[in-house]
Amino acid sequence: MDKKILGLAALLGGIAVILGAFGAHGLKAVLDESQLLTFETGVRYQVYHALFLLFVSITPSCTAKAKKAIAYLVGFGVLFFSGSIYLLATNDLTPIDFKFLGPITPVGGLLLITAWFTVAYQAFFVKKGI
Repeated sequence: MDKKILGLAALLGGIAVILGAFGAHGLKAVLDESQLLTFETGVRYQVYHALFLLFVSITPSCTAKAKKAIAYLVGFGVLFFSGSIYLLATNDLTPIDFKFLGPITPVGGLLLITAWFTVAYQAFFVKKGI
């Protein structure tokens, strides 16, 4: 499982770098400053959580079951949170109105928060590793 979490972390990190470069270079001319900042927020949170998953993949403080749950929470959390932010920030560039995704952004945030609190629970209440 640790290897799969490491792979997910690397995938999320690599995609974040690609999207960050695309935002800085490809979208700079077509988005206003507010939209660009919104897009960058999605990238920033994606990078944070890629690094978080790197930590989770190597820590002995979480059980294998918790690591698997954390990986799912982060994977779907980034998809919902950052993914919806990317689409909402670039909404004016597409014929599809992605405003219906607005309510999914906080759901993604809640999943990400739950992942962090799962690590905290593991650290404080589960006897494993360190």
